[in-house]
Amino acid sequence: MLRLATIFFIAMASTAFAQTNRTELKRADLTGTDKEIIIAVLEVPPGSKIDRHTHPGEEAVYVLEGATLQMPDGKEVTRPAGQAGVNVRDVPHAGYKVIGDKTLKLLTVHIVDKGKPMTIPAN
Repeated sequence: MLRLATIFFIAMASTAFAQTNRTELKRADLTGTDKEIIIAVLEVPPGSKIDRHTHPGEEAVYVLEGATLQMPDGKEVTRPAGQAGVNVRDVPHAGYKVIGDKTLKLLTVHIVDKGKPMTIPAN
């Protein structure tokens, strides 16, 4: 019984500290500019957080698989599959945690300054 309880505790702790997974699909120079385009899929499992951040360029986002998010103020927001949005250059966004039992899966397209980090932590 103690062993079963230990296994359950470890499984729950692992879920609570699960990390996001970004799979880069394609990266290429944007013709005639000093920018690059990066296409990726981001998976954020329940219990994981996307820290508040900015980008040195634009980010288009399309929700492949929706989930419920807990915003920094505690408010819960649903991001349904099929929702799209754009995050503009240098404007902080995110800072939420995925709650419930569904993984948030996003298709992202970044057009950013070449040679700079794609994501910059924000306060």
